[in-house]
Amino acid sequence: MPVLNRIADYSAEMTAWRRHLHRHPELAFDCHSTAAFIADRLRDFGVDEIHEGIATSGLVAIIKGQGPGPTIGLRADMDALPIAEITGADHSSAVPGRMHACGHDGHVTMLLGAAKYLCETRRFSGRVALLFQPAEEDGGGGQIMVQEGVMDRFDVAQVYGIHNAPNLPFGTFLTTPGPYMAAVDTAFVYVTGRGGHGATPHETVDPVVAIVGMVSALQTIISRNLHTLDDLVLSVTQIHTGSASNIIPEGGWFCATIRTFSPAVREMVQRRFFEIVEGHAAAYGVEVRIDYDIGYPPTVNHPAQTEFAAEVAREIAGADGVDDRADREMGSEDFAYMLEARPGAYLFLGTGPGAGLHHPAFDFNDEAAPIGASFFARLVERAQPLT
Repeated sequence: MPVLNRIADYSAEMTAWRRHLHRHPELAFDCHSTAAFIADRLRDFGVDEIHEGIATSGLVAIIKGQGPGPTIGLRADMDALPIAEITGADHSSAVPGRMHACGHDGHVTMLLGAAKYLCETRRFSGRVALLFQPAEEDGGGGQIMVQEGVMDRFDVAQVYGIHNAPNLPFGTFLTTPGPYMAAVDTAFVYVTGRGGHGATPHETVDPVVAIVGMVSALQTIISRNLHTLDDLVLSVTQIHTGSASNIIPEGGWFCATIRTFSPAVREMVQRRFFEIVEGHAAAYGVEVRIDYDIGYPPTVNHPAQTEFAAEVAREIAGADGVDDRADREMGSEDFAYMLEARPGAYLFLGTGPGAGLHHPAFDFNDEAAPIGASFFARLVERAQPLT
């Protein structure tokens, strides 16, 4: 695996950074200690500028190359998840109920490794903007950074990001031009009936039966309203109602996650969701309230930048180690907002066998960090070569 030799020299240091971050996870926009740790490392490396407090706790660091040129953006997300860790590792989370179960500690480490290398060598023209972003998991920190003007303020011309991928072959890269990750919407449905004794259902208006009917009928959106060649996931993930075996409750609620790529499909699903739920509410005689949250848009890679990123990845992983026509993913990612603002590409880096993302036994594979750092570094050198 042709990791850049200088970055290979950082391996032990990068492991220490990553394990420190893993022990001190922070959630959503409250990534202040994480950002402070990152800023301290960046100052040690000798970056030219550090801009803090973006999107509450995010930061942007600038590294200047040798001579004029454009600015390329490299992004890493910083936040963790509200999950209790069960890895048993020496570097396990020191914060109960929180852990880096998605590898954002590894993403930060990869970008820090690239930053150290780029500060030492500066074998590029123009500038690099290092975008350390909070609240990818919850809150859309990428959108907030774009809304706060980071792309214009730092004159970013193109932008790139990596996500680790457990259980894909170690050191391989996956990407694809066009839509790569899905849009995500979330619906909460609150149903109110009239409770009573379970032995006298005729005296009640049963919300449980109504909820069951709604949940079942919503699946017909996929089977009867969707073209068979389109992609859609509609998963009801929670149902909450009742308190005892002999009580028909007063109400209940359920929620669903909806994943789409096409704007037309996204609109169709929302429309049919309301029609089905409100129609069932009328049929069962219950009252209903729907909170339908329009979330992250699809992550859409730009073709030219995706082709370029795949070329760079082949330098690191070899010709057989890059799939640049990978299958689309139904997960979502707020890097989508950055790709709406600027051309760029998003890639996955295989980290080998292990627990999956968002699992309490997940732990980022430290051996993958120098690979990701080498990719970022070569991306800059290839995109903005010295003339």
